[in-house]
Amino acid sequence: MIIRIVKMNFQADKTEYFLRTFRQKQSLIASFDGCNGVELLRDIHNPNTFFTYSRWNSPENLDAYRQSALFKETWSTVKLWFSCKAEAWSVEEA
Repeated sequence: MIIRIVKMNFQADKTEYFLRTFRQKQSLIASFDGCNGVELLRDIHNPNTFFTYSRWNSPENLDAYRQSALFKETWSTVKLWFSCKAEAWSVEEA
């Protein structure tokens, strides 16, 4: 299993748009083949910084999601609200 962590910083006036969009898409992402759940975390010191934390059976499952229409549609929407470039990591338990 791999874990995907994505850090996103949003323009202050766009955070509510992001939260609404994420809540609409969360169950669709979680039900994607090979996904074992996705969570949204918010930085306690910077309320415009969010992290998604998703668990995947394999890198291939994650790659299939990243090539999907669901991902492309969601990402093309939310990236317009970023205040800087997103960062992402694929990790595994040590």
